[in-house]
Amino acid sequence: MLKQPKGLIAAALANTGERFGFYTMMAILTLFLMSKFGIDSEAAGRIYSFFYTSIYILALAGGFIADRLRNYKGTIIAGLLVMTIGYVLLMIPSITSKTIIVGALMVIAFGNGLFKGNLQALVGQLYDNETYAKLRDTGFQIFYMFINIGAMVAPFAAVGVRNWWLKSQGFLYNSDLSALCHSFNNGTMSEEVINGRFTELAAQVSMNGAPADLAVFAQEYLNAFNTGFHYAFGVAIVAMLFSLVMFMSNKKNLPDPQGAGKKEVSKAEIQQDAKEIKQRLYALFAVFAIVIFFWFSFHQNGLTLTLFAQDYTRLEIFGMPISAEIFQSANPICVVVLTPIVIAIFAALRARGKEPSTPMKIAIGMGIAAAAYVLMVFGSLGLPTRAEVEAMGGLDIAQRVTPWLLAATYLILTIAELFISPLGLSFVSKVAPQKLQGLMQGCWLGATALGNGLLFLGPILYNSISISATWTVFVVVCGISMVAMLAMVKWLEKVTQ
Repeated sequence: MLKQPKGLIAAALANTGERFGFYTMMAILTLFLMSKFGIDSEAAGRIYSFFYTSIYILALAGGFIADRLRNYKGTIIAGLLVMTIGYVLLMIPSITSKTIIVGALMVIAFGNGLFKGNLQALVGQLYDNETYAKLRDTGFQIFYMFINIGAMVAPFAAVGVRNWWLKSQGFLYNSDLSALCHSFNNGTMSEEVINGRFTELAAQVSMNGAPADLAVFAQEYLNAFNTGFHYAFGVAIVAMLFSLVMFMSNKKNLPDPQGAGKKEVSKAEIQQDAKEIKQRLYALFAVFAIVIFFWFSFHQNGLTLTLFAQDYTRLEIFGMPISAEIFQSANPICVVVLTPIVIAIFAALRARGKEPSTPMKIAIGMGIAAAAYVLMVFGSLGLPTRAEVEAMGGLDIAQRVTPWLLAATYLILTIAELFISPLGLSFVSKVAPQKLQGLMQGCWLGATALGNGLLFLGPILYNSISISATWTVFVVVCGISMVAMLAMVKWLEKVTQ
């Protein structure tokens, strides 16, 4: 840490606050949309996928703006302010329009586009000298670890605020009740479920005794549940202000390409540079194409894997009840714990001259991601389909799988992430032409956007085929991507020398 450039920790802390706010929202977004508007997981998945795609697509616009203005710091500050406006809109319980909610998400996406890629570009510029060049991979791993410190705490904050509000209204949390309340209100619930599971759960969560009128209970529980979600988004506003303060107070320690001078170059040098730039861009876009499929698989953690937690997982650990959203903290916790270990391993390999190249690390990461979904395949064998679960009104505790299945899956996916995401950022910062730093970081995020654009396929598979077959699709996708990356490793290593 002490060997890293001075501005690294300042940038990392600014990102920590922003990511805390962002993941507070993402931990509850899918379940919020389903509960707020009474939509199914596929409809919520389409909104979730569209939003996640927009976040990273708009990073291209943010990178273009910063590159043209040569004002990365001003663009980053504007992004934080725009995101704050979006979170304020999400916090208002009286908003009942789906259009306004989606509009608020798009405001957040645009602000994120101004912020995220450009901060990464500034971090990369810290290593554009001989003193720190060899520490680039390690620097981005440290940067990435700080991001996940914010993400690690976020789900607990979101769930804590929502459950606090529920309790203040006389109710306890239950993961199945929101959908059951909508089913009751819509008249699609069978008499068997009404007189059985719904009545039983209504009595369990009502702190003032079993409700006399189920219709009144259903409406009041939904109102309290959804209002708690809205107030949870307020946590993100506080996080944005923290990030803004951290960045403003430390921005002097970050590079300032706005003030960089120009030097004259010969025509031969320009032609040579043009040829090299073309090769570098080819290499970058080849890697971008591969990581699309990693993000398509990895970001199921906020969608299909969250649905699996709610529908199929025993929501208790060591005898204590937990919420489905809490599993969102597993990934960032693993990032924070494992990053120092991964850094130490790579440092030991580097000292012996055996550290894999960044492209090889990315290929290995794809294989590890495939292994995570192999575990899910075997852990899901024999589970009923979603249609069967809905007909039963949900699974009893005895029918659900151990929460350690998801915990182990998140652990393995995190290892894959540490081989791909921070090192991908390092790769882009090293290979991208100087005047295209912001745009190329935006393209990296754009590749993430394309992967996120495919996320909606997860819930479709989840609701249409067996659960184990759903995870098999992700095994195949990650496996093919690993093979493709391995085939390009030598060429990528040559280009980046």
